[in-house]
Amino acid sequence: MANEPSVQLYTVRDAIADDLAGAIDRVAAIGFTRVEPYAFVEQASAYAAALKASGLSAPSGHAAVIDSANPTEIFEAAVTLGIETVIDPFIPSDRWQTADDAARIAERVNELSVQAKGFGLRFGYHNHQWEFGNKVDGRSIYHLFVDDLAPEVVLELDTFWSTVGGANTVELLKELGDRVQFIHVKDGQVSGDIADALPSSDSALVVPDELMAAFKLQVPAGSGDVDVAGILAAAPQALRVVEFDGYAGDVFEGIAGSFAWLRENDTVAEPAA
Repeated sequence: MANEPSVQLYTVRDAIADDLAGAIDRVAAIGFTRVEPYAFVEQASAYAAALKASGLSAPSGHAAVIDSANPTEIFEAAVTLGIETVIDPFIPSDRWQTADDAARIAERVNELSVQAKGFGLRFGYHNHQWEFGNKVDGRSIYHLFVDDLAPEVVLELDTFWSTVGGANTVELLKELGDRVQFIHVKDGQVSGDIADALPSSDSALVVPDELMAAFKLQVPAGSGDVDVAGILAAAPQALRVVEFDGYAGDVFEGIAGSFAWLRENDTVAEPAA
């Protein structure tokens, strides 16, 4: 496959907490050549050693830059790890309520994009469901946000959460075009239990135990409610990043299932630059 997929390492967070190097070795053994680290500033040295030992690269990484008092520290750690695009994974729903909210966040993201460029990096944002469920005058707050972004800002579209939030993700990707450089590929139930169980202000990085049953409705790509094939076709330019927020079985088997499905079914991915 021309565009080898990546995997968001938050997916295997429990294994990383126990043995970071061992977890990354297991990811590499599945066949992944790329990963998307999270919380990499706090573990930069360990990540660097593990990636080198496993022969993996990290074209993107997640860090809470928007609210950081020291973005420079994050960008420096990204350079150390060879990360090219730093993506902020989460701003809670209560800060996505009005057009002014969207403009305020976009202004901050634009400023950080300029700072990131000084380190030879790109900067972007990753959505959850509330950016699509929250609307102003009939438009999603996500659209208002994108309207105010500088063109160099990267979008990483979490295609599962946009679908849960009510977006037609295939049409959204066609609309956004090349602005979307990364997509989170995940599948599962997109209505009922999982949508109802998620409070709009829940953290993307700290998931209460009582919500894990809903997250465990996520399944390998191609076996749930999400039109993964249509999503891939609508975004040939985007690097595919496999992710599970939660999984009922062995999560390494889950990501292996998604990897195998992408190998067989993703025929439209453009070659990596």
